[in-house]
Amino acid sequence: MSQQLQYRPIITACINPASFPSVALYVKSGPNFVLYKPAERPLSQQDLQRLEQSRTDTLYIRSEEMGPVAEFLEETITGIMDSESLQPQVKGQILSQVAMNYVMDLFTTPDKLTDVERCRHLVRQLMNFITQHPNAFDSLHAVVEHDYYTFVHSVQVASLSMLAHAEIYSLPLYELEDVGIGGILHDVGMIFIPNTILDKPDALSNFEYTMIKRHAQRGYECLRDLGGFSEISLAAVRFHHERYNGDGYPFSLVGDAIPRTAQITAICDVYSALTSNRPYRSAISNQEALTLMEREGRSIFNPDLLARFKKIVGGSPSEE
Repeated sequence: MSQQLQYRPIITACINPASFPSVALYVKSGPNFVLYKPAERPLSQQDLQRLEQSRTDTLYIRSEEMGPVAEFLEETITGIMDSESLQPQVKGQILSQVAMNYVMDLFTTPDKLTDVERCRHLVRQLMNFITQHPNAFDSLHAVVEHDYYTFVHSVQVASLSMLAHAEIYSLPLYELEDVGIGGILHDVGMIFIPNTILDKPDALSNFEYTMIKRHAQRGYECLRDLGGFSEISLAAVRFHHERYNGDGYPFSLVGDAIPRTAQITAICDVYSALTSNRPYRSAISNQEALTLMEREGRSIFNPDLLARFKKIVGGSPSEE
């Protein structure tokens, strides 16, 4: 999960032939990446039309060439979100792509955590999109290969958490930004876990699982020491694996001793995991996930918050 990926996905909706940086683009054929366009050849509108006709909605860029692309997308994202010519679904896909690039940068280059303003800018764009568009999460919930699950998952948790906080607590915008920052960085402590554990295909030993459980506290300590992150953001990172019945970690907190932001982040974290494809299982539907969370999580989650979350993401009441 935390090892540097050789290629990064880029959805074709992000590509404007008139201004997109000159980089080599690849298509994926089975496990292999095949050159589609060399850096020196401009991408044409005809290229995009052919890709659309072949139902190719994702291209790939070598990780070492992603810098100028990520910078270009972040510089233009405000204009993209303000555009009246793009459908909300396309805007959501592009925004999800930009935010995912940011998270991938953090996991491959942790020093970039010091750029708090970059994180805040992207979270602000997510927040504005979520609060202004009905069913915004549907377009942000992109289906991608499991190799990129960690990064898309962080974007989904941030988006869901801001949506839930806005609906349940009517927070002011500046507090919603802090909620989103906590969501997008909630698993940042994973950068301190050895790759041999993160990439292990078999069941973890007790020692390895103990190492994994340290990520919440390690992530909190890292952000606290860097400075610039609010207590709301830090609480989401530190306590998102605490459980309402005291069975969580790192401190086995019970009930409302768990900060409310972390309680909601925990719900969003599990929901996103259940509704996303993973290497070892396929995603389940929205309703199946909510039913499972209610059945198995009556003591794990705050029951009132879980019931409100169900209404927000469109779950119908379960039958007793």
